Amino acid sequence: MLLLTGATGRVGSALLRRLTTARVPVRCLVRDPRRLGAERVRVQIALGDLADPPSFRNALRGVTTVVHLAASLRDQPRGSIEELNGIATWRLVEAAERAGVEHFVFTSALGASAHNRTRFLRAKALAEQAVVESGLRHTIVAPSIVYAPGDKLTTLLGHLALLPVVPLSGRGRAHFQPIWADDVADCLMAALDRPVDPEHRDLRVELAGPDVHSYEEIVRIVLQAAGRPRPLLPVPLGIAARGLRLTEALMKSAAPVTWDEAELLEVPMTSRRGTADAERLGVAPKRLAAVLGAT
Repeated sequence: MLLLTGATGRVGSALLRRLTTARVPVRCLVRDPRRLGAERVRVQIALGDLADPPSFRNALRGVTTVVHLAASLRDQPRGSIEELNGIATWRLVEAAERAGVEHFVFTSALGASAHNRTRFLRAKALAEQAVVESGLRHTIVAPSIVYAPGDKLTTLLGHLALLPVVPLSGRGRAHFQPIWADDVADCLMAALDRPVDPEHRDLRVELAGPDVHSYEEIVRIVLQAAGRPRPLLPVPLGIAARGLRLTEALMKSAAPVTWDEAELLEVPMTSRRGTADAERLGVAPKRLAAVLGAT
């Protein structure tokens, strides 16, 4: 039995389709099974979430492999970024050890470090440390920015493109190697199928797309794909931070974007290894423009 967290996310939903097609027995830790769509009748359901550690015990019963994809880029009513990414992973790792799990697969992020300027990447670094220091055989997957057509970023930019000028937080110069969620899911499937090598029990892979783009270039590609190319208006970070924090204070969890999310786009997420790790897993990542249909 495989336990999957984050099954309703960009990568999780793509991975879940592949697991059920391959007839892998899957249990999903979810708060609302309806968000699984048609897949909910093909999997076991464990009600709970990362903010509810007691739910881990039931979710892990009879599980040999955990794929932990769930994460939060913003504070939630049920927990902070640090609690939902760092502390929750530490607790899940401990519960997995007690339950006798054999393989723990964790999705971190390129650039995660304890000294990163962003809360999310610091929390991911702490979570990664908990996995590495556990006694579990583990696979850590660290992708660059992950995208999918119709995801939150592309949808938000599509709405902003209704304006004559699209605002750009900061100068948009941080560089990324965007990787499609389906390519990440294919890499995870390959990692799950990897034979156990006693001499190389644990694995850490960096997943990056074939092209290096600045955030400004990513925005232009998304707008081109939507058929709405627009001029960009850089907004100084100080003004953007104050505006987004005010919006979040007023709208709470309904805010379309938070400062913590926007700040992540100021931090480079690239790998010197490029697509090499993905290719070793048998996956050739596709270009951003090709996936989105930009010409």
